Amino acid sequence: MILDRIETPALVLDMDLFEENVRTMKAFLEGKNLSIRPHYKSHKCTYIAHRQLSDGAKGICCAKISEAEDLVFSGIDDVLIANQIISPSKIARAAYLAGCCRLTVCVDNADNIAKLEAAAGFEGSVIHCLVEYEIGMNRCGVATPEDFLAQARQIAASSHLVFEGIQAYAGHLSHEADYERRRIESEKVEQRLRELKEHLEREGLPAREVSGGSTGTVEFRPRDSVYTEIQAGSYLFMDNSYGKLNLKFKNALFLATQVISVNSRQVIVDGGMKSISVDQAAPSFRDYPGVPAKMSEEHASMSNPGGLKIGDRLLMIPGHCCTTFNLHDFLYLVRNGKVIDRIPVTSRGKSI
Repeated sequence: MILDRIETPALVLDMDLFEENVRTMKAFLEGKNLSIRPHYKSHKCTYIAHRQLSDGAKGICCAKISEAEDLVFSGIDDVLIANQIISPSKIARAAYLAGCCRLTVCVDNADNIAKLEAAAGFEGSVIHCLVEYEIGMNRCGVATPEDFLAQARQIAASSHLVFEGIQAYAGHLSHEADYERRRIESEKVEQRLRELKEHLEREGLPAREVSGGSTGTVEFRPRDSVYTEIQAGSYLFMDNSYGKLNLKFKNALFLATQVISVNSRQVIVDGGMKSISVDQAAPSFRDYPGVPAKMSEEHASMSNPGGLKIGDRLLMIPGHCCTTFNLHDFLYLVRNGKVIDRIPVTSRGKSI
């Protein structure tokens, strides 16, 4: 099947560019004490997660217990939920999953740690824990080394929990457009984490893992980085939000659309905000990069560049790849204009 026969709008992945992005990430990590633990939220496809593992990923991270279940039930046996699991029902599900795989969760609250220990004890499982450290994102995490140490000690004293190390996701720097600011602030994060890690070692609680990092900051990780694993996700696909940073990764993900109306003023296609996200940046047309796209629910339009007619196919670059995936049931894998597979977006809508 050729790409131009797909019913539109449809999400498509250029496999040659996808594989080039995998190689680019490997080049960034080569010679460093760093592994890639890619983020499942960027694609929500167990097929792609397995591809990432076969390409050398140490495990997969995700945002939700429902995503973790899809990963584990597909056969993936090393999963990090890079988030706090709080409600009793979700804690019970996590304790069950921990008996099926090597499960890690993030914590920043003593009561939550106690409840995780009780649930894992009931299941007879072991949950690995990263204590989240606040490094400037102003979201989750403990704020001081003393608070961190107290929670690490609580975990270490538990029978069914393992203190694994530090969760430190500097998401506030991921899309920082000023290159020098992004670099300097990334170096400051490294130093803060190094000081925390040394403090833990002096107290007899070494952090085996320091997990975090992103597509926008991976290039700033030094050879002797304090981080041990990178939670990047968008590097595989790219989008217009990351496009502002001039990274070495290439756009591999597109929304295939069809021209449905043309007049002297504009060209209109059949893909709108219900099929391509606009939350971090505006989408654009791949072959008309200087022409802004105007978005509505079911349509996108641009000023008429000339030469286009009804029925023509246009590829759009998402504003944000992660939220675009969550709008689709399927992803078409394409190589040289030919569809080689159609895979489900396994965890679409899994937000609990």
